[in-house]
Amino acid sequence: NGFHHPILSIIVPSRYYGLMSAHISFDNEAEEEKLAAIREKEQEDVTEILSSKYGIPYLDLTNTPINSDALRLIPEEKAREAKIIAFQRLGKNLSVALADPNNPALPRVFSELERRNFVLTKFLVSSFGFEKALARYEELSYAASTTAGVFGVSEDEFRDIANRLTSIDALRAKLTESYASKKPAQTSRVFEEIVAAALSMKASDIHFEPEEHTVRLRLRLDGMLTDAFDFDPKAYRFINSRVKLLSGLKLNIENRAQDGRFTIAIGETETEIRTSVIPGNYGESIVLRVLDPNTLGRSFEELGIHPKLLERLKKEIRRPNGMLLTTGPTGSGKTTTLYAFLKELHTPEVKIITIEDPIEYHLPGIVQTQTGKDYTFASGLRSVLRQDPDVILVGEVRDKEVAETAIQAALTGHFVFSTLHTNNAAGTFPRLVDLGADPKVFASSITVAMAQRLLRTLDETKKARPATEEEQKLISAVLETIEDKSLVPENTSTVYDPTPDASGGTGYKGRTGVYEAIFMDEELGEFLRSNPSEADVAKHVRRQGFLTMAQDGILKVLAGMTSLEELKRAVELPEV
Repeated sequence: NGFHHPILSIIVPSRYYGLMSAHISFDNEAEEEKLAAIREKEQEDVTEILSSKYGIPYLDLTNTPINSDALRLIPEEKAREAKIIAFQRLGKNLSVALADPNNPALPRVFSELERRNFVLTKFLVSSFGFEKALARYEELSYAASTTAGVFGVSEDEFRDIANRLTSIDALRAKLTESYASKKPAQTSRVFEEIVAAALSMKASDIHFEPEEHTVRLRLRLDGMLTDAFDFDPKAYRFINSRVKLLSGLKLNIENRAQDGRFTIAIGETETEIRTSVIPGNYGESIVLRVLDPNTLGRSFEELGIHPKLLERLKKEIRRPNGMLLTTGPTGSGKTTTLYAFLKELHTPEVKIITIEDPIEYHLPGIVQTQTGKDYTFASGLRSVLRQDPDVILVGEVRDKEVAETAIQAALTGHFVFSTLHTNNAAGTFPRLVDLGADPKVFASSITVAMAQRLLRTLDETKKARPATEEEQKLISAVLETIEDKSLVPENTSTVYDPTPDASGGTGYKGRTGVYEAIFMDEELGEFLRSNPSEADVAKHVRRQGFLTMAQDGILKVLAGMTSLEELKRAVELPEV
């Protein structure tokens, strides 16, 4: 009857078994499957109840991936005898599943593992889940070894998958095929397929979003979320467990947020994945942030900064002291820009220290620190100043203490880079005042205030066309406000559109930045002492002759780098 759990009789009356063991004959195969599913669910429910009695967390092993390195630690014969499965290994931390906590062979297995310095985390599982996991021993001879916190796969195999899954349509077709086969070997590869496709398409984030009857998979491509696939909730539980195990998160915690990370090792390239799990109405929502190491390879010139602004920035960041603040919403590329600054400055003669939350990319030759419970941006900055740095990067100016300490550092022989949440460069100064900073010291501490956004760039299939009357009015209105007329191109009436294709391509490929910057001078410093509004600051600095984000964006539209619609999506343009 499927109920052979050695401890069921403790709480389940014997007449229950008689009822369940009655022979019921169904001609309909679907009804047999339903009955089997009911029995399996009942067994899991009973095991979950027993977990409280024994003080051992319950785990549904049927939806939990088994790590091959962990499985090898207990020989199959001993595992069957003691009813124990080792299913996850992170260094010397070993997670084991117990089908019978009272099994007399268990103490010997525990002793052997502890003698090898393993720290055990125990879970109670059903007999059904245990038997299903035992079948994994048959696959051991084919399994590749893995490393704690590292998603290790065959380089050739992974690249083969990535080369085939280069579009959303290709990924959707592959996932549909994997689930249609209903073969364990196929469904177990679903996560690898998703990750390979995400890297192939250069997705910045992978989203798993449980809804009432399905789980939606979405990828963020060039800054835009795109629907990719809908999972069955049962299938998603397997992916959920896989992600948690890889990220070093607790499997049995589902009612609070958890954060972790793991590495995808493909040959010599390692890509960091930052994991965020939060509880929701229909299950845990997971977001995987892909920290592409190739981002660090981008130079100043590749960021999309206008040549006139670029030339000035290269001079300003080499000052012996001062502060550069870059502003913009989450996902606007601020971190990439600041890392490009650090790369530009990094030489053996320059000591650079960062304080980040968290460290996103690892920069060789630079001291990087991460905030924690007792190491905040403010306390970290005070500690860093005792390390004799030349350049300091503070992840974000969040409060008065950080603002004042950063300004003090800029006044005392250090160059400070940081970020601030405002809409534009002119808003930097009122925002600092809101945080409690003294505007009278801005002139001698703040060197540059920047703002930026990211725009999707058109691919080679773009189509040129004459601007409509309404579009021409908008273009002219923005170009008229450019102080340096030498920056205005001859052709101001041609725009470009994306050409989506049948395979799901959007007509865009990659992203570039639009930037604006304000540079401190004596006149601006005096003007800021009276704490002017954002609008007044913007008017005052027009004389400096640098482009605003709107102006920079219009020039990129006219150059065929992006579309007018994309610029409207990312940057506030004047009404005409």
